[in-house]
Amino acid sequence: MSCPILNLFAKCSCSCGTICPFCIRLTMIVIAIAFGALVAWKPKKVIQIQISLYRPFNWKLEPISMEKEIRNTRVMGLVLLILGILSLIYILVR
Repeated sequence: MSCPILNLFAKCSCSCGTICPFCIRLTMIVIAIAFGALVAWKPKKVIQIQISLYRPFNWKLEPISMEKEIRNTRVMGLVLLILGILSLIYILVR
């Protein structure tokens, strides 16, 4: 059985200041996993950040039911986390 870390470096072909498509995909997947974990772990904080981002545009953003919004945000984060992990497994196995 081959080491996945060594296999990871074997798939990378970055050289001469250019970034290979494998590293771009890997970076995007790691960002998706991190963002999915953040959204699933702290959904209320993410909602508050979204509200504060809309405030400078003079938009008032209030969920009708905060409990439902937190639950839906957590589910969205878990789905993003699962898809990120599945994508990571796919590019490492392929």
